[in-house]
Amino acid sequence: MQKEYNNIHLPHKPKGGELSEAQKQENRVSSQSRVVCEHAFAGIKRYNAVSAVCRNRMEDFDDHLMLTATGLWSFYLLAA
Repeated sequence: MQKEYNNIHLPHKPKGGELSEAQKQENRVSSQSRVVCEHAFAGIKRYNAVSAVCRNRMEDFDDHLMLTATGLWSFYLLAA
């Protein structure tokens, strides 16, 4: 997958041996940025409408709902 797309970065995994210090550092940097993203997704999912199954038939309703939830979460982070 990493060869097919430019924006996918998979962590280094040892194959029978240990990782070098450079590989460990790259994994650490990748993990730190991933944690920030996962916390943001978890905050957005606190609005249950985003994480629940939406059976509404309105066109682009789910996109508008996600934009609203991300806006509310961003406002919450700025106000905190």
